[in-house]
Amino acid sequence: MGSSFAAGLGVTVSADQPTNRCARSNDNFAHIIARRLDLQLTDVSCSGATTAHVLGSWNELPPQVQALTPDTKLVTVTIGGNDVGYFGMLWSASCVTAARSVTAFKCPIPSPSSDPWRSLDAGMRGIAAEVHRRSPAARLVFVDYLSVLPDRGQCTAAPMNGTQADAIRATAAQLASLTARVAAETGSEIVKASVLSQSHAVCSADPWITGFSAARTKGFIPYHPNARGMLAIANALEAHLAKVRK
Repeated sequence: MGSSFAAGLGVTVSADQPTNRCARSNDNFAHIIARRLDLQLTDVSCSGATTAHVLGSWNELPPQVQALTPDTKLVTVTIGGNDVGYFGMLWSASCVTAARSVTAFKCPIPSPSSDPWRSLDAGMRGIAAEVHRRSPAARLVFVDYLSVLPDRGQCTAAPMNGTQADAIRATAAQLASLTARVAAETGSEIVKASVLSQSHAVCSADPWITGFSAARTKGFIPYHPNARGMLAIANALEAHLAKVRK
């Protein structure tokens, strides 16, 4: 379950035929793990989703939690970035900086709710409660977001000024902290993709995240996991499942 970092927006080929707006990849970490461990996967992740869309319907889409059954044994959740405007911040900062003179660009101003962190905390706890209620035998593993920006500085792959970068880093850190706290306090588990990817941010020699391009190449999605990033999460999740609560 989750948003685009779970769905795998822009990674390899679509898992759904015909394709749909959720943009689930056949090579997102859930699909990789399912193939490796011979699991039956129900992938309800959807690009753009918030905690509200996991818990409730979203236009034509039913609540993601509706896929849970008493027989479910493993649930992974990557959620929260859209609740607090994280990717809107990234897109807006780079759009304004790199594409100021490109009229084809429309640079949005992120506008999360007045108190997005309190809402996100409640939403994540609500998801954990629903998973434990609907699938009491399941292991719930929160997988937080891969690091997008390096710990300091900027690069051409992430065009923005220092003030913007610092604000985005602070949001990412708060998102990771909240996810870890909710996981611990709800009897859930966590894979800290944010930690394992610190040396693979967008400015690194081996990025697990796509950078920003003003060229707007068809199919290219900025600031999202690439195939290497999805594989790294799958590897970490597999190791976690082997070691924890065996």
